[in-house]
Amino acid sequence: MAGWVSKIRAIGAVFVSFALVGAASAEPLRIRAGWVATPGQLTPILFSQPGLAKHLGKSYVLEAVRYPGSSVALTALAAGELELANLTFTQVPAAVLNGGMTDLRVVIDEFRDGVDDYNSNLFSVRKDSNIQKIEDLKGKVIAVPAVGSGSDIFMRVMLRKHGLEAQRDYVVVENEYPMMKAMLLSKKADLIMAVKPFSEDPELKENSRTLFTQREAVGPIDMTFLAGREAWIKKNRPALVDFFEDVLTATRWYLDPANHEAAVEIAAKFNKMDPKRLSWAFTKGDFYRDPNLKPDVASIQRGVDMLHEFRFIRSPLDASKYVDLSLIEEAGARLK
Repeated sequence: MAGWVSKIRAIGAVFVSFALVGAASAEPLRIRAGWVATPGQLTPILFSQPGLAKHLGKSYVLEAVRYPGSSVALTALAAGELELANLTFTQVPAAVLNGGMTDLRVVIDEFRDGVDDYNSNLFSVRKDSNIQKIEDLKGKVIAVPAVGSGSDIFMRVMLRKHGLEAQRDYVVVENEYPMMKAMLLSKKADLIMAVKPFSEDPELKENSRTLFTQREAVGPIDMTFLAGREAWIKKNRPALVDFFEDVLTATRWYLDPANHEAAVEIAAKFNKMDPKRLSWAFTKGDFYRDPNLKPDVASIQRGVDMLHEFRFIRSPLDASKYVDLSLIEEAGARLK
């Protein structure tokens, strides 16, 4: 009898062991996703409205991690400090050609600059400066959020079109978007990139003027998307599709005019701003967002081709090889 009891206890211990392993394997997937500025990027406020994320805390948990620019986010992705990096088209060839990250995969869109009559980022100078045309930037100081970021490259493309080269003809310095106003008005920089919501600052608007827009520099462009590494994506596909389903649900909630007042309140509270200063958010005064969040592969390719044309990358690159639309398409099919 004692032998049978021992066997039953042993079998029970095995079942407990399997149960513990199962519980451990069912832990929600940790997703660290990068972002730069909100409400352009919704990442840190995605699920602030209750009830939008039915899978959150079950199959995944989200950690929004702020970075000054896409080049820094790419470095974090390469170092394993992010699962999903907020990138622009400028970082795709940087990752593949310079970093050897041939496993990079663009998986979900965020927003696009300069589409139709939607918003485009501004490159601004002081009203009292003598800078009237791009050629006047020779010998000046230009502030960007991070060297190598999309904003930096957009500026360099425009200036290269006008015969100006970084370091030879102008100096590039770094500072984060929230500090751009101080850089310009204190005369520590002669040109800044002004992005919403910071470009709506009353003091900045009163004392600056637009020299050119991002649309004028590089045309309408798929500005920001999230990208991860192939092995991680394949390993965690079910949880990622759950996450993307929730992101789609949340994005559509923010874009619904019926929710505009509540959506602006959320963004204003996060940015510690008067909601009146964010009344443009989620309207045509904001960036364009594809309601299906599918990256615009043709737009990304045009951007990469432009980098090659202006000699920012050494060889052509087929961007489509580094895009995986299947996850966002699967997530979208659930909501139809």
